[in-house]
Amino acid sequence: MTAAALVPGRERTDEDEVAVRIDALTKRFGSGAAALTALDEVSFRIGAGEIVALLGLSGSGKSTLLKHVNGLQAPTSGGGTVLGTDLATAKAAELRALRRRIGFVFQQFHLVDRLTVLENVCTGALGSLRGPRLGLFTYPRPVREAAMDRLDRVGLADWAFQRADTLSGGQQQRVAVARALMQEPRILLADEPVASLDPESSGQVMRLLRDVATQGRLTVLCSLHQVDVALSFADRIVGLRRGRVVMDVSTAGIGREEVMRLYREVGADPEDPGALPHHGGGAG
Repeated sequence: MTAAALVPGRERTDEDEVAVRIDALTKRFGSGAAALTALDEVSFRIGAGEIVALLGLSGSGKSTLLKHVNGLQAPTSGGGTVLGTDLATAKAAELRALRRRIGFVFQQFHLVDRLTVLENVCTGALGSLRGPRLGLFTYPRPVREAAMDRLDRVGLADWAFQRADTLSGGQQQRVAVARALMQEPRILLADEPVASLDPESSGQVMRLLRDVATQGRLTVLCSLHQVDVALSFADRIVGLRRGRVVMDVSTAGIGREEVMRLYREVGADPEDPGALPHHGGGAG
């Protein structure tokens, strides 16, 4: 079953606006008997504008896969294309150009604490500027205006001139989303964006991600380990277990039996409330 067929109302042919195409992608670290297979012949496609949750426990390969989509790691074998760029054969300059079209939101916010919220958002435009920037007013006025617009979109315009370290965790993650939007990305990647947040802040951030994705028709691939969050956020869930794709399903009309199956597919115990926690650290 194709990705398009899994999402009601989003039918498309294989060649129609495929933003991400992963084909038998394998990634091994090390060599010989000590080699670790992080991704094992992973294959899936994501259409332009589709919102996909990458679901799995810590160690399932989620973060490694996101790094391949972003061109930060090269596959051992297989590959695919992202926005038309071939992951296996692209040169360094091509991969840098690809990353300028992809926004990335991390589990840890990676803000500069001593800088204002507005200047942190401005740093999202550094890839399109020449030379270093020392202070908010060394950024061109159009960049500062664009940063204020992004802050308004995430509901934080009133906090623009506060130091980043005075904000709550949920607010800091919203600043990180605004920073990612400064690239005017076509794809937004998020790696466990709510793992370090409380449930209320997690809900706010995930709703924000879905809103900005829908408004901007962004393609989104977001790694999560919480089934309930994935169901409420995504059009579709791709599940990883020990580096392999074990499910690829639409979230439309999903019921309790299907939820329990999702737990089992990714290797979690549905009777264990700690199996897929609502928050907590861990790299995928």
